[in-house]
Order: sequence, then structure tokens, then C-alpha cells
Amino acid sequence: MKVVVVGAGYAGTTAANRLAKKVAGAEITVVNPRADFVERVRLHQQLAGTGEAATPLTGMLRDGITVRVGSVDKIGDGTLTLTDGDSLDFDYAVLAVGSTVQPLPGTVPVGTWEGAQRARTALAALPAGATVTVVGGGATGTETAAEVAEARPDLRVRVVGPDVAGNLSGTARTRMLTGLAGLGVDVVTGAVAEVDESDGTVRLASGTELASDLTLWAIVSGVPDLAARSGLDVAEDGRALVDAYLRSVSDERVFVVGDVAAVPGARFGCQSAGPQGKHAADVLARLTAGREPAPYPLRYVSRALSIGRKDAVIQFTHFDDSLRKAYVTGRTGTLIKELACRGGKFGARTGITG
Repeated sequence: MKVVVVGAGYAGTTAANRLAKKVAGAEITVVNPRADFVERVRLHQQLAGTGEAATPLTGMLRDGITVRVGSVDKIGDGTLTLTDGDSLDFDYAVLAVGSTVQPLPGTVPVGTWEGAQRARTALAALPAGATVTVVGGGATGTETAAEVAEARPDLRVRVVGPDVAGNLSGTARTRMLTGLAGLGVDVVTGAVAEVDESDGTVRLASGTELASDLTLWAIVSGVPDLAARSGLDVAEDGRALVDAYLRSVSDERVFVVGDVAAVPGARFGCQSAGPQGKHAADVLARLTAGREPAPYPLRYVSRALSIGRKDAVIQFTHFDDSLRKAYVTGRTGTLIKELACRGGKFGARTGITG
């Protein structure tokens, strides 16, 4: 049996390793644009110079799994066509290309490996007293602003968004905002309309103008159009429609996992990607053995945000991702966040997750 996994993030790497372990004799090929596994949850550390987010795939994938560095142009009828013109036949495919960013001109995106590298170079070149603006009030934006502020206390750092830290609630959100303020991060409420590429001025929809020497785009939105380009049924936002077993509704040979899968109630992030990659591999293993597969169980436990290297806010959730009142912060929160990050990588490398 030939299986091709498209994408080597949390979902794809988990699926490939678990399949190699559970389906004897499977020929597994992983196609990825780079030869590294990138921990997206550490990209804010990568850009700030406080950590490294890339690990060679040779150290992440089980023996026997083939790595093909490249990009897929189209998924056809049992065949993948690569952008270099080559093709790969498959009995089953796992689509795990993740999410992407659509930055405004004049900004540097931080939600991708390439963008984080550009941001790291640009940040290192800034003199003391320069201003960094982080656009996006969600997890990526707040963690990026905090990391930069702690790593470069000589800079002025602000985070801009319609609802900064709005992914938390109650006193947990208040604690997140207090933590940002403690690092000297200015919080500006508003939507960014444009960035003047000539002088870096950030203009809000309200008309307010903010001087900025470096503007980082920290909004992760949208997914690559590979599913739609391949003729798979997709939702309005471009994510591939899947059944209860994470198979494309238009081709049962194609599993779709992670950010690119339109799983009802799922949010972007490794807390979704790893378990989905694991489940897709389990479904395929069961089908191969002639057993009945189980539907995917959506389950969340928390929303975890770091505030630099010494603080964090962890707000617990119900399985459906609705927020509980309970949360932890400080060193305990930092420890939980770090263990979660390490656990996500361990799960991807071993196929044991969720």
C-alpha cells in the first residue's frame, strides 16, 4: 500500500509516524517544502532569537519513511502532481498542508517559517529606541509582542487588534493584558487598514496613525488552495470538507487533517493537528485490517499563551473549547506551556498524541 502525506507539520508528521508503526509494509512518502519540521508554536521564539523552531525531518520521521522536498501542484485520481512536474502514485493520501497568512503590504508575516526568519533579521537590525508594531490580538500576536519586548527591552513594542487577548475571558484575559503591560507592551485597540510602505506608518480604520519602524503581521488566516485546486469539496473558507472519519467527502482515499480540514468546532493549532493526524492514521489502519473505524472525537483542554520566557496564562476549556473560569499563570503556567510544546513535538515524532 502506497501512502503519500502532503505536509510535515504536526498533523502530517504524526500521521506518517503512526502509519509506519501500525500498518506493516506501507510505503510512506512525505512531501514537504523544506527538509525540516517546524514547531509553529515556537515561531515567536525563532523571530525573537530566544529559541529555535526547526528540526531536521531525518530526526522526526521513523526509519523507512521517504522524504520528498517539494510542493504539490494537484491531487488527482490516485496521483499527486508536484510543481516540478514529477508525480507520485498513491492508494491513500493525507492532506496536511496547514494554514497560511495573508499579510498587508509593508508588513512581515510571522506565522510562517520564512516570515519568522525575515522578522528575525529585521528585528536584529533595529537600533535602540525603534518601534515594533505587532498586528493581531490573538495568540500569535500577543505571544510575539511579549517575546520581542522581553528579548529587546530597548525597543518600544505595541500590539494592535480589534480585541487583544480576546481568545481568553474574564480574569484570565485581564491577567494576560497585565502581563503584556509588565513587559512594556502598549495595547492599541483597533483594526489596521494599511501600512505606508514608504515610511512604515500604520493607519487604523479609525484614521489613527502610528509610527512604526518594523511592523509584524501576526494574523494566521486562510489555508493553501491545494484542496480546491484539486477539485475536492471545500467550505467557503477553503478548508476541505471531511466526513466523521476525516476523509474528504469527495474522495475517500484522501484524508484531510489539521488546519486545512473543515472539522466542525475545530480551531487552528497543534492541539487540533496532532490528534487529527493520529486519528486519520488509526482509521486507515483499521480499514486496512478490515475493522470498523471510529469517528473523530473533538476534544480540547486549554488555551495556553506565553508571556515571554517567565510567564504564561493557561485557561482551561471544556472539550468543545468553550472556556472555563479556571486558569493558572506565572511559573506554573510557564511550565505547563513548555510541557505542551514539548509534548506536541514528541507526539509528532512518535505518533503518540491526544
